[in-house]
Amino acid sequence: MGRMKKGTHVTDELSAADEPRRLRVAMIGYGFMGAAHSVGWRQAPRVFDLPADVEMAVVVGRNAEAVADAAAKWGWAESATDWREVIARDDIDIVDVVTPGDSHAEITIAALEAGKHVLCEKPLANTVAEAEAMLAAAERAAANGRRAMVGFTYRRVPAVTLMRDLIAEGVVGTVQQVRAAYRQDWLVDPQMPLAWRLQKEHAGSGALGDIGAHIIDMTQFVTGLSVDAVSGTMETIVKERPLLGSGSGLSGTAAEGMGAVTVDDVAVFTGRLSNGALASFEATRFATGRKNGLTVEVSGDKGALAFDLEDLNALHYYDRTAAHDRQGFTKIFATEAAHPYVASWWPPGHMLGYEHGFVHQVVDLVTAIAEGTDPHPTFAEGLSVQRVLDAVERSSEAGSVWTETN
Repeated sequence: MGRMKKGTHVTDELSAADEPRRLRVAMIGYGFMGAAHSVGWRQAPRVFDLPADVEMAVVVGRNAEAVADAAAKWGWAESATDWREVIARDDIDIVDVVTPGDSHAEITIAALEAGKHVLCEKPLANTVAEAEAMLAAAERAAANGRRAMVGFTYRRVPAVTLMRDLIAEGVVGTVQQVRAAYRQDWLVDPQMPLAWRLQKEHAGSGALGDIGAHIIDMTQFVTGLSVDAVSGTMETIVKERPLLGSGSGLSGTAAEGMGAVTVDDVAVFTGRLSNGALASFEATRFATGRKNGLTVEVSGDKGALAFDLEDLNALHYYDRTAAHDRQGFTKIFATEAAHPYVASWWPPGHMLGYEHGFVHQVVDLVTAIAEGTDPHPTFAEGLSVQRVLDAVERSSEAGSVWTETN
């Protein structure tokens, strides 16, 4: 039997001998990350041969006019303003949560209890307790065949996945040191308004949770090691900002009055990995001139690998076992069909970009749902990052003392 025709909708479970059913998606939230996720949902079925059809059914937001505009712009069939009504619908299979962190736990747990598969943006939650409750809900839902995944999309940049694969093959030998940094500068201007990312009650933490979570996850992902203890310092450089009048994503206009910034602007910390190696981490939104500079370098006794998001199609490899007169970092262009995810895209040398990680995220989630396997990163992996974030905060509050992550 051929693939299901576009437009077909099946509401009940199909037997293994039947066609994969159509998966209808509801996305809760529609801002910056909502746009990126929308591109993923829209492009994945067009570029990859997915094991199930995907339908962008409904996008949800509090502002009826704005969310309707987002639906029309990004290709959602309809819009809504009540997420509770949407997740209760029998015709919704996947709930994609791209709201601020303070609502992740409530929406995700409700969706899992309603029998939906869930994709939740990182960091998984604002607190360890919330993340633990989300994992417990995911484990209960797994007994009924429902899957849950957290959205660390940088794992799915082909060069990053290749980095993981090469380290697993042993090309760097024993991991001895890791250096990871995520540097942005969008808050250098003290007149940048007080967006939700600058309020602890909504964001949980600042640079630490927003971008530090990425380098924690990437370090654990590529090395296969866990961050078991940390010693860190956090700082809020601009402590008051104009109140937000209107805004979207990382920009906005100011209103009258000032408000307190209640999260960190910079977090710098050292981590002890599970094999005893040291890792250094920097997460900052005050790195003047750096727009989205994420770098990870892994050094071992046989070689080293380095990745830079500002050159995301490349991976740099140093082979210490090569002849001395031939040593030096080699730039590998991760654009060959043999590289992760690339075969469905363009001929070698034709570059991929930021949005492609979100496409690959959809591919992996839909494939896992169809195969009945757990998609990665799991909520357990999301919880492990949450514990590191929490340990960094506790370490900073205690004067940068070493703090265990469990």
